[in-house]
This record gives sequence, C-alpha cells and structure tokens, in this order.
Amino acid sequence: MAATLESSLEDPLRSFVRVLEKRDGTVLRLQQYGSGGVGCVVWDAAIVLSKYLETPEFSGDGAHALSRRSVLELGSGTGAVGLMAATLGADVVVTDLEELQELLKMNINMNKHLVTGSVQAKSLEPLLKTLKDVSGFETRIICCYEQRTMGKNPEIEKKYFELLQLDFDFEKIPLEKHDEEYRSEDIHIIYIRKKKSKMKYNKADESIKDKCTQLSRIYVSSPFLVHVLSCITITFYAACLNGA
Repeated sequence: MAATLESSLEDPLRSFVRVLEKRDGTVLRLQQYGSGGVGCVVWDAAIVLSKYLETPEFSGDGAHALSRRSVLELGSGTGAVGLMAATLGADVVVTDLEELQELLKMNINMNKHLVTGSVQAKSLEPLLKTLKDVSGFETRIICCYEQRTMGKNPEIEKKYFELLQLDFDFEKIPLEKHDEEYRSEDIHIIYIRKKKSKMKYNKADESIKDKCTQLSRIYVSSPFLVHVLSCITITFYAACLNGA
C-alpha cells in the first residue's frame, strides 16, 4: 500500500501517523499506537475499502453516492473508512469498543477540516449482534477483510461466514472494480444484505426499525473480525484473524 507513515517526535514508540492521500490531493492523517490491541493501527483492508469509496464505480455520476447519506462504521479502530466517508459528504457514526474511543476522537479532530458531512464516535457491542439489530432490508453492509492462511485463521473465517449466512446474503465485489492502485488479491470487499426471511419483527422492535430506516450503509472495514464473536474469540477491525 502506498500510504505513508509519520513517527511522533515526542514518543515514536507509542504513536505514529499513517497518511492517506485522497484523489483530490487532500490528505487524511490517521493516528496509530505502537502498542495495544489490533484496533490501534490502520490495516491494509481499511485502506483498500477507503479508496474503493472514491472509485467511479462506487461514487456514481454527479454528487457522490455517499453525499447526505447516513453511515454506520462497525469495528472502526482508527476510523479510517468512516473518516473517508465523512469527507465524501456522508453523516457518519464510527464505532468500536470503549478502549478505542480516545483514538477515534483524536483522528476525528485531526481530520475535521476535510469533513464535508459529519462524523462522531460511539462505542458498540459485538459485531454480528449489532449487524442483526440495526440493519434492515434497505441497508447495504460493505465488508472488507484480508484473507489469511496461517494458524486458526481459515477456521475462524469459515465459521464467521457460516454464522453470517444464517441471517444475510452476500456478494463479492470483483477485484477489477477496486481502486486501480489500492487493491490486493487477498483483500476482499463484500456487499451484505439481510435476508428477507429475517425481516420479521414485532411491536417491541420499533426502535430497531427506526434505526434501519435511517442507516443507508454500514461499513465493516477491516482485514477481518474484531469483536465479532466472543464465543470463538474473533477480532473485527484491525484484525489479523487472531484466534486465541
């Protein structure tokens, strides 16, 4: 990936910045930590998905497809994808666990001059439960992950998609539709939609229904899984498919 790094002069071991240039020449600066959980760094899949949002294939003609749309990014980590969406005109909520809120807010502040929509940070529960709770029939979920072949990674990936398939249909985006430069054969982008048969809810679910009508896209931006399924210890944003 062509994104560059800037080290912190005060404490180079603790933090460093990843720089991501947009197509219009402006630059996103993403603070990372040299130590901590997998959500503390910008992973390549987040870069691939961020750049995919700028492609003509995704953006469409005229106003950008994300302009004035509501976006929820799950497992945001550093917030790279959500911030990119916010610079393209979307109203974005970037989410991750509580321990990553400081990093998310720091990156929002560093890039607020580029935001043409809006962006805020919040904490959320594990991924699959959240996907089921807030998605509706019109919600498009975009997942980006890096496929890994070492250790327990293939087993975890297989289990994740088996569980996902119980409630969702998904479609892989061909590599030739990714950004011309920011692409890799082992990084995949998938569109996910809730199955029609899973769209039944009762009166107690009205608050969920309201959320569904407001959310047009959910970005699951990650090499794969951080905080997805606690039962098999998967990590969803900033992950390496680490099966503990």
